[in-house]
Amino acid sequence: MPRTSIVVFSILLGATLAFPAAAQWKWRDQTGQMQYSDLPPPSGVADKDILHRPTSTQRRLPPAPAASAASAPGLAAPKAVEPELEAKRRNVEEEQVAKNKAEADKVAAARVENCSRARSQLRMLEDGMRIARVNDKGEREVLDDKARADEMKRARDIVSSDCK
Repeated sequence: MPRTSIVVFSILLGATLAFPAAAQWKWRDQTGQMQYSDLPPPSGVADKDILHRPTSTQRRLPPAPAASAASAPGLAAPKAVEPELEAKRRNVEEEQVAKNKAEADKVAAARVENCSRARSQLRMLEDGMRIARVNDKGEREVLDDKARADEMKRARDIVSSDCK
């Protein structure tokens, strides 16, 4: 009786140790040599050259590298998306869109303000009113015809660029 139990135990142990060996891949490489592995063959191996596949390949497949997935256009890499990461990514994108919109609104408001100031300045210059300003020395000086023409040109340029 003890001898039988040892034999049965040995057979079971051998079968248990051999079980992972059943999950082996067998294929012919480009040179025609047989290859054996517990990992799937490289993406360049044709389907007809794969001679044996393990029965439960789902648990043994390693994650495919990005380069091999990109080089094999016919194979689609499985996409595992975690809901939490997807939600965080979506929130970051929404925040970025909101930030860009706020910045665009700020720029638009500044353009409207510049437009109204430039139109007001242009009206004053075209009316012929005397305009004085303070120079670098702190002295008050009245615009002559050349300075008035330069200011009118600058105001028109601002109106044409900001008032659209």
